[in-house]
Formats: sequence, structure tokens, C-alpha cells
Amino acid sequence: MLNGHHPKSLSMTEQEEFADALLDQISVEINEEHDIATLSSRIKEDPDFKARFDSPRQIADQITPDLRQRVGEFIGIKVSPDVKIEFPELEELKGIKGKKVFATQDAREFVDKLFLAVAKQSRQGIADLVKLDTAKFLVYSTYAKSYISKISTTYGDYLDSKIYINNFVLSNYPQIVLYKQGSPYEPGYEMIKSGYVGALKMTILEEMVHSIQNNLYEENKKAVTEVNKINEDLAKIILTLDDGIVTKLSDYLQLPAVPDEFPIAKRANLFFMLNPDNFIVNVLGPDVMTFTKVEIDPTIQQMIPQILETYQRWLLPIQRHHAAFSTMEGMAEFSVQNILKDDEDFHQYLATFMGTDISSYQVRKNIGKDFTGVVFGKYGKETFQILIKNPPTTRELKDPQLYLKRVF
Repeated sequence: MLNGHHPKSLSMTEQEEFADALLDQISVEINEEHDIATLSSRIKEDPDFKARFDSPRQIADQITPDLRQRVGEFIGIKVSPDVKIEFPELEELKGIKGKKVFATQDAREFVDKLFLAVAKQSRQGIADLVKLDTAKFLVYSTYAKSYISKISTTYGDYLDSKIYINNFVLSNYPQIVLYKQGSPYEPGYEMIKSGYVGALKMTILEEMVHSIQNNLYEENKKAVTEVNKINEDLAKIILTLDDGIVTKLSDYLQLPAVPDEFPIAKRANLFFMLNPDNFIVNVLGPDVMTFTKVEIDPTIQQMIPQILETYQRWLLPIQRHHAAFSTMEGMAEFSVQNILKDDEDFHQYLATFMGTDISSYQVRKNIGKDFTGVVFGKYGKETFQILIKNPPTTRELKDPQLYLKRVF
């Protein structure tokens, strides 16, 4: 039902089906969290494992002053003293991820409740929200699935002058990595400890860079909020289609058959197929990020007359989001690679936690990082002020020379 899930039982309400589908889609993450917690408990109870590591907070206290200085020197902008570091536990961190969803003003409370329900794995809580506002659920459940399913691979985040460190993951990983190497543990301890410190250096440094991206952040937030409003509008349109059109359009798009007893599920499948983030990008390809107009299959437009105008409204804000977000991420990755390129702890992190090395890490392709590198090659540390003040377009992101000509 949700993103291609199918109803299982007529004894369940449709709302419960949606809740089960969403929880099923994050089950891999939930299982991973359970495995980490279980293995960590076993390690603590193992009398042969005597290795101990400082907490993320203890290490952060030691390395943060130096990182603030190094970031300021490299990017030419001081990290505000108001930026604090916090260490939320897992459930709280999931709620914070919900705050990072740039929902419409009308949907803000709904999104917060949805992320809380998902964090608690509350089937009834999710089902109640589906019933409360199905259109909002269709739009924002995708974020819940995407954000929460990546928690165990997310080390940190930034929001409203706070750097959030994933305390659950980072306080458990060093022991787990060392434990999995097997006894004797002493020979590998220092390397794992160094890699652990390197992971925290990378995370804090990256989020410090995000903390100075004010104008880019606002540009991205505004664009994403517009995209979400458009997706909410599309969800409402599809939910109000009559049964005949829903059936005809579902057949035309070759969607899996859904029993008539599940009318919302039928429309949900249509929404997930026709959502522009999915449909336009899959049909037109990634080059849509430089298009000025879209075209739509006449048969689809005949059945949903508003869809072309909806897609056209979506095009500009999604491009602004893509450009701003890619630049933000690129600036952060470029900074990490340059500031930590000779840092032994970071090298150990790449080796022990990522199974790679600095050379392989530096050659990874990233459109935002590569764009930042071109501008940096010409303007050095002024680059960051320039990019924050004058965000690139998607065309300029692909061709930095266009950006350099426009801005200078």
C-alpha cells in the first residue's frame, strides 16, 4: 500500500494497513538498532573485553575548540559561539529529524506527531494520523521512512544553532568494531580509538560548516516548503478523484491491483506513482533539474486536468532546493576533505570504520563538492561567503563557469 505495499487483510482498517506498511519499511533500521543494542550489552557482560572508550561528549569537549578554529581559518567565517553540541538518545534524535522536515505551517504539528509515533513504533498513533489527514500522511510519511531508516548510519545533524551527535551509534560503534576483530583486543585498541575520534571530528566539522550557511539554509527551507505544499495539493486532488477515474488511471499506469474495499490505498498508489519527485524524475531523468517546462502524457492529463499545472509549479522550487542543498552538502564535504586531509584520526576513521583511504575518499564524485572546488580554486576562502550570498542555479552547478561569469 505505502510505496507499493498491498493490503493484507480485510479485518484491518485501511489506516492500520498504512501504519503496518510504514513500520515494515523501517523494519531494517529497527532491527539494526536492536542488533547494536544487543551486541553492546553482550560486550559489556564479556569479562574478557576490558577496553573502554570515552563518551562522545567527552571527546567532543576535547576536540571542539580546535575544530572551531580550523573551520574559521579555512572558510573565513567564524563559527558562532552560540552553536552548541548536544547528544540526544535515539528516540529524541528521531524527533529532531522530524523537525528537519520543512513542512508547511499547517502541517508542522502533524509532522512532529508522525515522527514521534514512528519513533515509538506506535501502530495506533500512526493509524490515527492517517485518519486525521490522509493527504499529509501521504506526503510526510515518505520523509519519516527516509529519515528514520538512515538513523543508524547518521552520525550527526544540525538544526537551530545546535549540532546533534548520534549518541547511540557513536557511543557503541568503537566497542563493536573492536569486539568483532576478536581477541586479543589490545593490539587494535589504539587504531579503533583514533578512528572513533576521527568520526567525531568529521561529524562536528561538517555540522559546523552547516551552521554558517544561513542564507543557503533559508533558500533551501523555502524551496522545500513550496515543494511540500505542491505535493500536499496533489495528494488532495488524487484523494478526491472518483472511483472510475482511479481504476482507469491505475490500469493505464499498470499499477498493482488493489481490492475495491481499499479506496484510499488505490489513491495512495496513484499518488506515489504520480508524485513529481518520483514521476517526473523517473520519466524525464535527472536533467529535469535544468528544464524550464515539463510535458505530461495527454491521457493522464485528461483524467487529472490539474496535473500539468501542478508539475510546472513544482519545477522551479525543486530546482532551487537541488541547487541549494547540493551546495550546502558540497561545501561541508569539501571542507572536511581539506581540513582533515592530514589528520591521522580521520585517516584511521576511513580505514577502520569505512574500509577506505583518503585517496579513494577524495576522488568520490559529488556535484556540490566539485562545484565548490572550482570556485575555491579561483577565490580561496572567500568562496564560502560568495556561495552563501549567491547560491548557484542548477545549470551553474553543472557548469561552474556559468556561475563565475554571473557572479563576477
